[in-house]
Amino acid sequence: MNMQLVIDYLSTSGMAFGLKILGALAGLFIGRWVIGIIVRLVRRAVEASIPEPTLNKYIGTLVSVLLHIGLFIAILGYFGFETTSFAALLAGVGLAIGTAWGGLLSNFAAGVFLVALRPFKVGDSVTTAGVTGTVSEIGMFLTTIHASDKTIVYVGNNKIFNDNIQNHSANDLRRIDTKLTLLPQQNPIEIMEKISAQLAAMPEVLKTPAPEVGILEVTREGATVAVRPYAADESYQRVLFAANRMIVELIGQPQD
Repeated sequence: MNMQLVIDYLSTSGMAFGLKILGALAGLFIGRWVIGIIVRLVRRAVEASIPEPTLNKYIGTLVSVLLHIGLFIAILGYFGFETTSFAALLAGVGLAIGTAWGGLLSNFAAGVFLVALRPFKVGDSVTTAGVTGTVSEIGMFLTTIHASDKTIVYVGNNKIFNDNIQNHSANDLRRIDTKLTLLPQQNPIEIMEKISAQLAAMPEVLKTPAPEVGILEVTREGATVAVRPYAADESYQRVLFAANRMIVELIGQPQD
């Protein structure tokens, strides 16, 4: 082997290929920078016309993904690949993957419906798919929920769409539902009056609508009293704990 020919080849073709790699890296860096600017401009435009953070994040993510795919195809074209054939191949591979992983497409479709139908939006407190917390993002495939136990839960959009959705932020208030079963010798009327007086003294219990305290059912084992105060959504847990503690202190022992 003629080493001079190898050296000449590396000094010419190798240098050219190295310059192409540097050009591709520069294109990737500049392209991502431009994509970031475009996504921010799109989000500002959406926010100016439709001030909805849920739609804003969803459209921003969609635009970002599409532009990154375009940037990837452009870099391959820079290296001499036939981009039209690659685009067709990418579409075919995407179709095959989509067919094999139908759940991915179903999550995407469910995300579109969640954004369009808007059963909840970013910032709402919800209970869905067995998770209770605050929605921080509705993505293309997953919805991010900050759970009440301070963990972050990623739930597939399709699972949410096929489950019941409780939007606790849809109204300005929530009702706390708790109950206690009295012993046969305990007077339910007297106890209900005491509970009502205690609820009226709690600062976070709403006066309107007024707390509801009533006999839920009567059996041979005793009367079951329902205690239903109302509170603002952000005060729900505190009022629930305070009401249960008040009942225990008032009755003197936990009740089933």
